Amino acid sequence: MYEGLKHFHLLTIALSATLLSVRFALLLANSSLREKKFLKVFPHVNDTCLLVTGVILSIITGYIPFTEAAPWLTTKITCVLAYIALGFFALKLAKNTLLRIFAFLGALGWLMMAGKIAITKTPFLF
Repeated sequence: MYEGLKHFHLLTIALSATLLSVRFALLLANSSLREKKFLKVFPHVNDTCLLVTGVILSIITGYIPFTEAAPWLTTKITCVLAYIALGFFALKLAKNTLLRIFAFLGALGWLMMAGKIAITKTPFLF
């Protein structure tokens, strides 16, 4: 069960990054495709699955964030929150293209940092 859940979690991570990239590209291209219902609903469904599998994996493995037992998980969650905030800023709040691009690249950077922390299980950002 653990392996299947872990792989599903990894799939939802890849889908999250892909959907952010597609939505960002459509936004920059000013495409009408970004108004499709699928691109408005599916990212939220995917992110919900991502969150649920993350919580279940935490329960199965016994790694509890915000404790001394798993300081790396606390740091990873912080990176994920930065990814969400910058992704939201890039897609919704930024007023010009340059800010959008920097926010998008920042979001991907924080996602890569979360991945590094998850693989190495070290709580240090650098």
